[in-house]
Amino acid sequence: MGMQRSISVYTDTLVFGGVFDDEFKDPSKTFIEAIKAGRFILVTSELVRQEIAAGPQVVGQLFEELLSIADIATVTAETLQLQKAYLDAGIISARFATDALHVALATVWGASMIVSWNFRHIVNYQKIPKYNAVNKLHGYSDIAIYSPLEVIEHEDEDL
Repeated sequence: MGMQRSISVYTDTLVFGGVFDDEFKDPSKTFIEAIKAGRFILVTSELVRQEIAAGPQVVGQLFEELLSIADIATVTAETLQLQKAYLDAGIISARFATDALHVALATVWGASMIVSWNFRHIVNYQKIPKYNAVNKLHGYSDIAIYSPLEVIEHEDEDL
């Protein structure tokens, strides 16, 4: 019946906020429901917690509700070192260093994939191979990166 629970998914701030955004609401809600149903192991981070704290209260409430089933990746010297490697490689500019930190957190924590709506700096077909090249260079595994729309199960899947 679909996916095994062993898939750990680093989920960034935009996915939680997407639940309350008209454009991203349906796939975001479906993805969050899949987490609640145990189809994914939710991995998030202190960085996400900080970003959400600065946003709408309703997003914070959803985040708090999911914390009891989440693994929290923490910023360490190792994650900061990998973040710097992404910046040094020119994948994204220092102005968007927090996006590089999300990828580093997910990678160092060992998440199976990242799910995000950040198409500019994370879910980007030109950047994903570059993140993974840097990961390989530093002894980490590749990380899959998708939008919530790409990982949710669709009702017409068997047609």
